[in-house]
Amino acid sequence: MTAVRRGGPALVVLVALALILAACGDDEGATTTAAPATTTQPPATATTAGTSTSAATTTTTAVALKPYGGEVIIGDDQEPPTLNQFAPGGDNFIVVKIAQAWNCGVQDIDGYTLELVPDLVTELPTVANGGLVVNADGTETVRYQIHDEAVWEDGTPVSGDDFAFTLETILNPDYPIYKAIYEDIIPDSVVAGPKTFEFTLSQPTVQAELVFGVILPKHQIEGTDFMADYNGTGWLSCGPFTIDQWQRGEFIKLVRNESFWKTDPETGQQLPYLDAVVFRFIPETASLINAFKAREVHAINPPPSLDAIEDLQPLEAEGATVEVLSGQLWEHLNFQLGDNRLARNPESMNEHLLFRRAVAHAIDKEKIVDEILAGQVEPMPSYVDAFSPSLSQAAWDQYDYNPARSCELIAQLCAEQDCGPDGRPHTVFTTTSNNDARVLLSELFVQMFEEGCISYEAQLEDSVLFFGETQDFGNWDLGEWAWVGTPGFAGLVSWHDVMDPELPPPDGQNYYRWGTAEVTGQDPEGFNQGPSSVIDEHTARFAELRDLMNATVDQAELAAYIVEAELILADQAVIIPLYQRLDPGAAWADMFGGYKHNPTSAADTWNIELWYRKDL
Repeated sequence: MTAVRRGGPALVVLVALALILAACGDDEGATTTAAPATTTQPPATATTAGTSTSAATTTTTAVALKPYGGEVIIGDDQEPPTLNQFAPGGDNFIVVKIAQAWNCGVQDIDGYTLELVPDLVTELPTVANGGLVVNADGTETVRYQIHDEAVWEDGTPVSGDDFAFTLETILNPDYPIYKAIYEDIIPDSVVAGPKTFEFTLSQPTVQAELVFGVILPKHQIEGTDFMADYNGTGWLSCGPFTIDQWQRGEFIKLVRNESFWKTDPETGQQLPYLDAVVFRFIPETASLINAFKAREVHAINPPPSLDAIEDLQPLEAEGATVEVLSGQLWEHLNFQLGDNRLARNPESMNEHLLFRRAVAHAIDKEKIVDEILAGQVEPMPSYVDAFSPSLSQAAWDQYDYNPARSCELIAQLCAEQDCGPDGRPHTVFTTTSNNDARVLLSELFVQMFEEGCISYEAQLEDSVLFFGETQDFGNWDLGEWAWVGTPGFAGLVSWHDVMDPELPPPDGQNYYRWGTAEVTGQDPEGFNQGPSSVIDEHTARFAELRDLMNATVDQAELAAYIVEAELILADQAVIIPLYQRLDPGAAWADMFGGYKHNPTSAADTWNIELWYRKDL
């Protein structure tokens, strides 16, 4: 199974329309918990003048200007295979990280709110602002207004023709570019103006919020060999910096784009502040951290290991900022509800809501976070936190760690059902054996389930088997793995598609068989099994909500559907979100300002135009 890589052209490879099962990386022991509603608060936007509360007195607040000049060196353990985000390897995280400094597109991801924000356009299209229109014939029209000031580094205005050329390039059948969504654009619907671009999709989809994340300069690229000519140099910049030099195996240097069109909203100064940014490649984690300690590099986003984090945190006393956030990978406990779980555990009682809720109360998430993540972050109250924290209802907070309540629910269950000779239901936990965090989790469960009046057994497997036949065929009882969250509505809608009761494997990804009908006639035979042990009004309503999500682009309506779906999954204890994996970032804050760690695919370079040296 393909390893998870953050980023990609147009934000569309945001894990294949916002979802990739986080199967590989299983040999990585690092893991983390829930994100807060936001990361840290953004600095208040200063104004050059303000009016006091007194009508008779007006005061003027001076805004300190930031210095120009100097450079910042960013250390990374990977070197990009290409600078062309559309070429093979262009979706590697390091490619995106560097591209944030010289490319531009429709949207970006704010490091404070973790929400999509406009970049090249004046505002992101919505139904409310008229940028999205669902037409009477069932099509969806999308309109962009490009910033008047936006230009390429040679001074040529960024135009609708550049958008149209980007679309033409993506749809070129000879190019191995991810084409989903773009293929649904009706060719005759494209309208390109000097500072506008419009197109119509054959049907409404919220996935349209992720397109055109990278725009190409038509006047430079047209007529060239796109896949061959820009791997080492890049094309004309429309971002804050331009590609200056790539010394392979050592560094890539970018220098100030003198034609960059954005200004600092706090001071009004032209951006960027820095003369240059250098990406230095140090493949060994220990060497990377040592280079940071020695101030040979000024900012790093190290691998999410506790050892690395605990090695860096003491540096805060010396002027560094070390921010450990909840990342996009989120771990969850889940129940198999199909027939094949009985081969793993003939005594499985997953079909009973009382049992699932008892398990939820038996799990001590705080202890899990403390033991696995050294208490670096908080437990996860909802899967929504990994996608759009502002929409989260923290719906799983209803299940506090309460062994006595678990035992009460088990007693009620066993009064109604046969729980075996000892009056305790039996569960078998299965996950990957080559992930240290998950092995530790299986050990922590021993006492938790014992105190929660549940008989517990662990049967761990190699990740190749677990993410192969076991997951595909539903050959587990109680399972655990990770998914990838992505900002915006598109990722959330895609994840609800995973839970769709109408899409069991092999046609869908509802591995849990929650609410699914009988599956027959499939090869291999393991896919075939009877209907889910849980089919009720809740699964029926969830299927309706999934269809509604995929049929609307109105954000208010989508938010309401997502809230209802979250509450169903929580109330029915279909899954139990545990934690988001750690995502650390470190910078020498006493040397340069403007840095804000961003745990999403946008990377820490999301606002690199605002970085400035404090020592000038």
